[in-house]
Amino acid sequence: MNKKQIAITLGIMCFILTVAICVQLKTVENTTSTVSQSLKENGLRDEVLKWKERYDNAYEELTKSNKDLEEIRKSATQNDTKSQAKQEEIEKNNMLLGLQEVKGEGLLIKLADNNTGILKNGSEALDPSSQIVHYDDLIEVINALNNAGAEAISVNGQRIVQTTAITCEGNVIKINGQRVSSPFTIKAIGSQGLLYGSLTMIGGYLYILDEAGVIVETTQSDNLTLEKYTGVISYKYMKNEK
Repeated sequence: MNKKQIAITLGIMCFILTVAICVQLKTVENTTSTVSQSLKENGLRDEVLKWKERYDNAYEELTKSNKDLEEIRKSATQNDTKSQAKQEEIEKNNMLLGLQEVKGEGLLIKLADNNTGILKNGSEALDPSSQIVHYDDLIEVINALNNAGAEAISVNGQRIVQTTAITCEGNVIKINGQRVSSPFTIKAIGSQGLLYGSLTMIGGYLYILDEAGVIVETTQSDNLTLEKYTGVISYKYMKNEK
C-alpha cells in the first residue's frame, strides 16, 4: 500500500471516528437533558406535594375552628335564651309581688268624706260618721276588688301587696306605714266591666257606701298606671329550701 492509499484510509478512519464521537456526544447531551428534566419534574412534584400537605393541614384547622365557633355561637344563643326566659320570669314575679310599675285596663275609684251630713235623697244622716271613709271601708273595697279578679291595686299611690297593713291610729289611716287621708284614689287593674259591676251592683260595697252618704266616683279606664311597691317585703316564718 502506497502513501496515497494510506492517507486516504487514515482520512476515512478519522471521518468515521469524528462522526462516532459527535453521535456519542449528542447521545450524552440528550441523556443529560432527560435526567435534568426528570430532576426538575421530581422537584416540582415534591414542592406541589408539600403545598398540598400545607393546604390540607390549613383546611383541617379551619374546619375545626368553624366547628368550635359554631359550638360557641350555639352555646351563646342557648345562654341568651335562658337569660331572656329568666329575665321574663323575674319581671313576671315582680309584677305579681307589686315590685314593678304596671299598666292595664281597670277601674278608678274615688272615695271622699261627706261633711254635709246630708244623704243623697236630701234627708239628714242619722249617723254623720257613716259618711266618713274609715280604714275598714278601704279594706272592704280592696277585698271586693280582689274577689272580682283585680290583678293589682293601689290606694293613694300605695301599692297593695301581700304584706300590706292598713291601720288606724286615732283619726290617722296608714297604708304600708305611710299616712293617707281623704280623698282616696283607688286604682285596680282587671276587667273593668267585671270590677265595676261587682262593686256597684245592689249590695256591692260601693253601692253601700254611696247609700250611706260617702262621696263615691267610679270611672272605667282602658289605661291605668299603678306605682310599684317601694318598701321591703320580708317574711318571718317562710324560708327558701335549697
